[in-house]
Amino acid sequence: MKILIIRFSSIGDIVLTTPIIRCLKQQVKDAQVHYITKKQFGSIIESNPYIDKLYTIDKNISEVSVELKKENYDFVIDLHHNLRSTQLKAILGKKYKSFHKLNIEKWLMVNLKINTLPNTHIVDRYFETVKSLGVKNDGKGLDYFIPAKDEVDIKTLSLEFQNGYIGFVIGAKYLTKQLPIEKIISICKKIDKPVILLGGKEDIEKGEIIKLQVASHKILNACGRYNLNQSASLVKQAKKIITHDTGLMHISAAFKKEIVSVWGNTIPEFGMYPYYGETQVTSYKLQVTNLKCRPCSKLGFAKCPKGHFRCMMDIHEEEIVKATHPDLPKGKA
Repeated sequence: MKILIIRFSSIGDIVLTTPIIRCLKQQVKDAQVHYITKKQFGSIIESNPYIDKLYTIDKNISEVSVELKKENYDFVIDLHHNLRSTQLKAILGKKYKSFHKLNIEKWLMVNLKINTLPNTHIVDRYFETVKSLGVKNDGKGLDYFIPAKDEVDIKTLSLEFQNGYIGFVIGAKYLTKQLPIEKIISICKKIDKPVILLGGKEDIEKGEIIKLQVASHKILNACGRYNLNQSASLVKQAKKIITHDTGLMHISAAFKKEIVSVWGNTIPEFGMYPYYGETQVTSYKLQVTNLKCRPCSKLGFAKCPKGHFRCMMDIHEEEIVKATHPDLPKGKA
């Protein structure tokens, strides 16, 4: 059976589809699993052993539509469900199942604060799209496979970091998902372990400011210095991870890391909090729950629409610092 999975973006969303990829390959007899995404995200799954063929596009499905048509798929699984994926399904003309994105439910929550959201993680909802194929969730959580060339040798770092460090994901696509830099600086000063700052090229300058304000020997600014797979390697080798609602949070969960996730304008109830499957892992979700304006968006903004940014400013730094302590009891919070 030849199956095409559609998910064009972004980092975290693609990582969250990996249980579907694995279970299809392992549970459907003689399954050939193909996947299509944007070229900029191909590295996330290019080493996934459960994918038989990976297709990527820059912008338009016309770049690969002829090749995909020739594949003569038996079934198409649309985990993106947007205009582009709808066009692709029409071109292929094959039997398909599309993911229900809960757009109405999210709109009600954001605009009217009426909560009709299901108490279900997005991964478990993804499995509704493969139910007709007899595929079930195996409970093993997310996958992330790092190519050997991108594994970071910790021995190449300074001695302080070789003895254990906290990974701090300081970026996110939208500013309203990020802790203010002054709070990050304060938290880093209070943590009793070295800290590796993680993020993209857009976070390099912020990382340098944090490093200068804390202590150069205690902070390693890895933002923009490593590619995504190399950053994933640093995540994999960290003691714990502090992160915003962003892609590296889900990569951290794939490695079953203990996560301290910090939530600003978005909420865990949207169903995209750290996912471990049936594995019991400590996970702290820190958020300000008594704000009438939150959530203000299902994605985020370049600045707080209200101007006060209380969803991040009122986060208790001490709770984040306490959660990084190595002697905390195990379990799931």
